[in-house]
Amino acid sequence: MPMATSTPPCPCGGPSFDSCCGPYLAGSAIAPSAEALMRSRYTAYTRGDEAYLKETWHPSTRPAEAILDPQEKLQWLRLEIKSALRLRKRNVESAPVEDADTVEFVATFRVNGRAHRLHEVSRFVREGTPPRWYYLDGHFPG
Repeated sequence: MPMATSTPPCPCGGPSFDSCCGPYLAGSAIAPSAEALMRSRYTAYTRGDEAYLKETWHPSTRPAEAILDPQEKLQWLRLEIKSALRLRKRNVESAPVEDADTVEFVATFRVNGRAHRLHEVSRFVREGTPPRWYYLDGHFPG
C-alpha cells in the first residue's frame, strides 16, 4: 500500500499552499480580503515571487526597482496576523469603508543566520474591475 503524502502547510500558516495562497500566486483566484492578500504577499516573499509582489502593489506606491535581492541570504520563518484593524476599530456610528483596510502583522525572518522581526501596519485598497485588493503602504508601530 503506498504511503500517503502530506501536503506541507502554507508559509502564511494556512493548511496547505494549494488550498491557501497557491491559487492567488498562480493567478487562478483573487484574494478576497486585505488579510488574504497580506498572507499571499508574505508567501510570495518566502518563495521569491517578485512578479506577484509587484502585481499586488498599488501602482501609485509600487517601487520601480526590484523588491527582492537574490543575493540576500534571507529565510522567512513565521507570520503572525495581529489584527485586521478595520474590523476591530470600526466606529458603530460611521459607515465602514469597504474598499480600504488595514492589517497589522509580525513577520519573523533570518538574515545571514541572525533573527529579525518585521512589525508592520499595512494599508490596502480595493479597486478595479473586477475589484481586487492592492498593498498601498505601511508603517512600523513604535
